Amino acid sequence: MTAQTCPRQHQRTTMEIASLEPSLYTVKAVFILDNDGDRLLSKYYDTELYPSMKEQKNFEKNVFNKTHKADTDEIAFVEGMTIVYKCSIDLFFYVVGSAQENELMLMAVLNCLFESLSQILRKNVERRCLLDNMDGVFLVVDEIIDGGDGVGSYWYTILCSLNDRPYRRVTRVILESDPQQVIQKVNYRADENPLSEQSVAQIMQSAKEQIKWSILK
Repeated sequence: MTAQTCPRQHQRTTMEIASLEPSLYTVKAVFILDNDGDRLLSKYYDTELYPSMKEQKNFEKNVFNKTHKADTDEIAFVEGMTIVYKCSIDLFFYVVGSAQENELMLMAVLNCLFESLSQILRKNVERRCLLDNMDGVFLVVDEIIDGGDGVGSYWYTILCSLNDRPYRRVTRVILESDPQQVIQKVNYRADENPLSEQSVAQIMQSAKEQIKWSILK
């Protein structure tokens, strides 16, 4: 399936995006790739979308191949998913939603992610700096989608019960789309938080948990 760009994006203003309150809009996945299409960070919130690591990486590579040559940041439709993306130097940021998901809200998540990272990395949004501050990157992603306090999980458990749907199949609710609020909650600055042994351990633990859940599925 070929990617299709959406010219409507260019007609949307920051005010339109900001006017959307984060509520029950959902995200299926977020990932950051380098300029070779290799994964730097990836989180899949719909456990049945691409259950295995191989399927996820194949999807990411397909998305990258169909978007990385675009002249401007776009909205694309790949494999039945709505994808919004942004490029910065040698990084590509992607937010994935269903074909029916609100494109403005997906774009709000993408912009919030990028602006939040830009602030904690002091405008140096490139591969080396990102890798040196991965603990902060994980904190930002978790604060935007499903939140660091688990409130999103709580509300979605209720929604699942009302609709008689298993919790594990549900994508994650968007809790925050204001970069300033994210930065305030995360309280992380690149120059104050160099990648330490503890940070590496946290990243490794997060990776192990993702692998464990992938195996259990």
